[in-house]
Amino acid sequence: MKPSALVTGASRGIGRAVAQALAQEGWPVCVNYLERQDEADSLVRELQAQGGLAMACRADVSDRRAVEAMVQAAADTLGPVELLVNNAGIAQYGLFQDITDAEWNRILAVNLTGPRNAVQAVLPHMIREKRGGIISISSIWGLRGASCEAAYAATKAALIGLTRSLALELAPSGIRVNCVAPGCIETDMVRVLSADTQAMLVNETPLGRFGTPADIANTVVFLASEKAGFITGQVLTADGGFVV
Repeated sequence: MKPSALVTGASRGIGRAVAQALAQEGWPVCVNYLERQDEADSLVRELQAQGGLAMACRADVSDRRAVEAMVQAAADTLGPVELLVNNAGIAQYGLFQDITDAEWNRILAVNLTGPRNAVQAVLPHMIREKRGGIISISSIWGLRGASCEAAYAATKAALIGLTRSLALELAPSGIRVNCVAPGCIETDMVRVLSADTQAMLVNETPLGRFGTPADIANTVVFLASEKAGFITGQVLTADGGFVV
């Protein structure tokens, strides 16, 4: 069986675009989701109609056992996971002093523990075969911070630190680990913002527009390809010049 790709949080937004782009490159794709089974199933049907191999798998990435079961299911159905894209994430807008313990813990569980669980689940095969790729979706807010999104920004900054550390640790095993830091992208996380806030963010982006999920998907495809074969431990910012 060919090796497969696992994309977490792939039913919508950036994750969906990443799954579509990887399938176009010939990757069998495991579409992870938590709540939107309808969207995940529709994506799988779309990829299969285009001649690709795909499956949907429900798992809360913060649940280690669920992630391990998902990785095994992907391996059994599509082939061993040799490309992991840590995309699943949640955000919350509000004052730092108002964040409850439950909210704080949930953001950390999904955005940071989730990638930890996924990486640990795919590593045994990658290390044994001495090949594989891990790409995590961080954020420009993980690079520069974000007012009223402290918890989200903290997890995205931690994901960058995890990426760099794993790149050093796993390089002797031939495993490349990189990170993409999107800017303001046309997704549900941006659409919930007020019109004034959206206009302000566009004005602060030198290219003068929001990015699209496809912009990020193309970046992931590059990092997953042999064209990036000598790139590891890097944070590739795709933000229209927002952070220079």
